[in-house]
Amino acid sequence: MTNVTIFTHPLIQHKISLLRDKNTCTSEFRALVEEIAMLMGFEALRDLPLEDVKIETPIETCMTPMLTGKKLALVPILRAGLGMVNGILALVPSAKVGHIGLYRDEVTHEPHEYYCKLPAPIDERMILAVDPMLATGGSAVDAVDLIKARGGKHIKFMSIIAAPEGLERLQKSHPDIQIYVGHLDRCLNEAAYICPGLGDAGDRIFGTR
Repeated sequence: MTNVTIFTHPLIQHKISLLRDKNTCTSEFRALVEEIAMLMGFEALRDLPLEDVKIETPIETCMTPMLTGKKLALVPILRAGLGMVNGILALVPSAKVGHIGLYRDEVTHEPHEYYCKLPAPIDERMILAVDPMLATGGSAVDAVDLIKARGGKHIKFMSIIAAPEGLERLQKSHPDIQIYVGHLDRCLNEAAYICPGLGDAGDRIFGTR
């Protein structure tokens, strides 16, 4: 899968292991999600466009690179994706933030859209869609479908943990996007939860059950 990056950095793997621990409290879990998002985002955003601008240093005037073009569009998939937003904004504070709302049918496990608002003009921005979990891949595929239907072109997707089934589905449905995964887990169980996984990311981020 040439469009898939699976991270092996020791800090990312260590923090994901802490996420998995059922005894990790809500505040620590939330902080870890932000930290992992920042570490992954550092690599995922390595091709942000630059242009040379004139800057006056205390010594002299020089031409030096700064971000150019329309600001990054960061698009979390509600609600768990919200936990990754601050980690990316720490890297790119000027990013515009859109939102895609999807909920999963408890019987079919398929996603249903209830909200979508993206920064304009979306077709001129690099777009980073984020969701901590890539399980069946249904929500990720639908989110990218929604972004493309509204004109999005330069799209990346980032998740902390993925199941092989979901990663394959997303990659086959959208072979033109870049996918970044913190750790590829073993499989999905009968309830479509990732194994070994970390439970329900949304519940653990927001302290709900």
